[in-house]
Amino acid sequence: MIFVEVFFSEVDTMAVGKRLKRKDADTKVTGEAPYAYDLSFADEHYLKVIRSPYAHARILEINIDYKKLEALNVTSGTVKDIPEKGKNILHVIHDDWPLLAEEVVRHVGEPVVILVGKTLKSAEDASKYVSIKYEELPVVFDPVEAKDHPTIHIFEENNVCSHWQQKNGDVEKGFAESDIIIENEYRTPAQEHAYIETQGCIAVPQGNDSITVYGSMQCPFYVQRCIAEVLGLDWSKVNIIQTTTGGAFGGKEDVPNQIGSLAALGSWLIRKPVKYILTREEDIETTSKRHPAVIRYKTGITKAGELKAIKVEVFLNTGAYATLAPAVLYRAAMHAAGPYRCENVDVQAYAVTTNLVPFGAFRGFGSPQVLFPAEEQMDRAAESIKMDPSDFREMHILKVGDKTTFGQTLHQSVGLEETLKKAREESEWYKKRKPTPTIKEVLTDQKKGIYRRRGIGIATIFYGCFLGAAGKIMSRSGAYVQAEPDGSVRFAVGTTEMGQGMITVLSQIVAEELGIEYERVHMTPVDTSRVPDSGPTVASRATIMSGRALQNACEKLRALIYEKVAMKYNANTSDLLIKDYEIQDQSTQKVILSVTDAIKLVYQERGQVAVAGWDVAPSTSYDNEKGQGDAYSAYAWCTNIVEVEVDSQIGTVDILNIWAAHDVGKAINPQTLEGQIEGGSLQGLGYGRYEEIIFTPKGRVLSNNLGTYLIPTTKETPKIHSIIIEDPWSEGPYGAKGIGEQPLMGIAPALTNAITNAVGIRLNAIPATPERVWAAIQEKIKEEEK
Repeated sequence: MIFVEVFFSEVDTMAVGKRLKRKDADTKVTGEAPYAYDLSFADEHYLKVIRSPYAHARILEINIDYKKLEALNVTSGTVKDIPEKGKNILHVIHDDWPLLAEEVVRHVGEPVVILVGKTLKSAEDASKYVSIKYEELPVVFDPVEAKDHPTIHIFEENNVCSHWQQKNGDVEKGFAESDIIIENEYRTPAQEHAYIETQGCIAVPQGNDSITVYGSMQCPFYVQRCIAEVLGLDWSKVNIIQTTTGGAFGGKEDVPNQIGSLAALGSWLIRKPVKYILTREEDIETTSKRHPAVIRYKTGITKAGELKAIKVEVFLNTGAYATLAPAVLYRAAMHAAGPYRCENVDVQAYAVTTNLVPFGAFRGFGSPQVLFPAEEQMDRAAESIKMDPSDFREMHILKVGDKTTFGQTLHQSVGLEETLKKAREESEWYKKRKPTPTIKEVLTDQKKGIYRRRGIGIATIFYGCFLGAAGKIMSRSGAYVQAEPDGSVRFAVGTTEMGQGMITVLSQIVAEELGIEYERVHMTPVDTSRVPDSGPTVASRATIMSGRALQNACEKLRALIYEKVAMKYNANTSDLLIKDYEIQDQSTQKVILSVTDAIKLVYQERGQVAVAGWDVAPSTSYDNEKGQGDAYSAYAWCTNIVEVEVDSQIGTVDILNIWAAHDVGKAINPQTLEGQIEGGSLQGLGYGRYEEIIFTPKGRVLSNNLGTYLIPTTKETPKIHSIIIEDPWSEGPYGAKGIGEQPLMGIAPALTNAITNAVGIRLNAIPATPERVWAAIQEKIKEEEK
């Protein structure tokens, strides 16, 4: 059951702020939407990848029985078959990720050989005629152990592919002035994206040494660059078209670089279309996950509750290749101290390579890993002085005019206090929050046959919207808007729809800007040949960046329409205004004609009907040497409250309610926004309660299907109370900020804090499985017995 309470302004608009039906709802529900698997091309072939069975090994020989492959009509490809002008590199941030292993494999599942057959079965059958000899090498899987490892060097000599820091004041002086110091080590797991559609691409040669690749992806321009560089082609000869994408959550940001390039290489070798769709097992075993992390956290406070010092060490497990780790680590470092005022902070964050599958982007992008310990520490600090944890947070949360711990002054759109008050009010926090029991009280209840106890927990979090200073080189976005002779409008952008509702929201912005009916606005499929490189669809940036680019384009088109109308009706362009789908002359207060008729007029007058828009994000900067700067141009804010019931005898945890209060700036479409809150909250619940990738001692993913990797289902879904707060950001379309990431980020710590309130135990690792909760209770009992 979903409960929604919205606190936002009623504005007289035509489309923005309305609960309009999703543009893609019907085609997805009926099955008409074409996914990559559904597409087919004449003489299509299929790809099979032979992968390393070892986590770290030297390749001694690759033996291929070409006669047997020829009999099966199968073509093979190794690193030697990459074109002479091409590169065996998949560029993300560092150029350390090969398309095909050449001399050494660094993780289980690394691609070594590709096989291309007329049927998938023939390609799979051919794999028995490929023999690879390896020499196993020593492995390291833990990031703390891998950092500065004396003999295993995966990335340069210290295995550290990125380092970010945050420094403020004198942290040792802060601890010296503290009455109470709380220090703990926390661990967070790898999390699988579990998107409904697995990874997949189809590469189609176009003649004249050009190629088009269709696929399920978030970032077509990433894929374009990688394929061009692997094949040694001009970028203008590589076209990428996004197919309907069945979920992504970050997992289709960098991985399609590999999937698309493997398909493209196969297609290039045989000059025919090649389809590569991963099975669920292959997808889970070999593609990116959320980075596991080890976080050492130290907090100092006074007896009066003043937050004096925060010191954090973050060790992000990158896996075998850096991929997006430097960008993920930047966000982790910026969010590690939480949304609080503290004058003395030292955050040292490291991305460390290991011999596990490369980890990558996942909703929240480094923030969930550090916000779990940050919010646990805040609760433990409040507990140490016997203060209500919500009141303790309220003492320290950021407000307008405050500086973040990394020195950025917040001038506007800081709605955290409002989210805290609304969440507390809606959840009846003070009524439901009982004193945390001692283990003795829990045992006393057990003797009475009382095993199930309720608790309620809280987390207040923030999220730096968009790419921030670390990614500002990509903080641009293009758009194209074209009016049609019948008065309808089509537009194109470079950001992608992957289930979040972008097409709908951007259509509302175009409809509002041009004053036409929402039903008459349509988005064309995302295609790299239609708009310039618009950066990735990540960091909750699609609505803002593409929205601003569309506003820029619509402003130009509106001016062109006004010009023709003014000439025809002897009016001044400065007097013209669109209202209620009509163009009015403000000087006479009369309606001239409908916008639809105005567009027809432009065609009759042979006027320009298509324009391009462009947007660059507001300036940001960060000095990593000083650990200070304006890290992001805007922030979203959230308070999560979770209510649980814990069985103290067996450790099971039932989640009863989630209250999720979000400051989003402006809700362009409250309905799709609520969908983001609900879906993100449930995914956060999975991260905190259920989900954990299990690796074997040899580094292979053991939980490689949805029967062994558990995610919450409808049965486990609690009541989710969505609370929307609008504190507009002046730079966003109609005041909007991002919403895609933060619904997930605060659920895990709110959950573990609720478990503490129920049964009096603390967890330093997630997920809060029954085994982990039960073990913590038993450990507490042993301590009591001592």
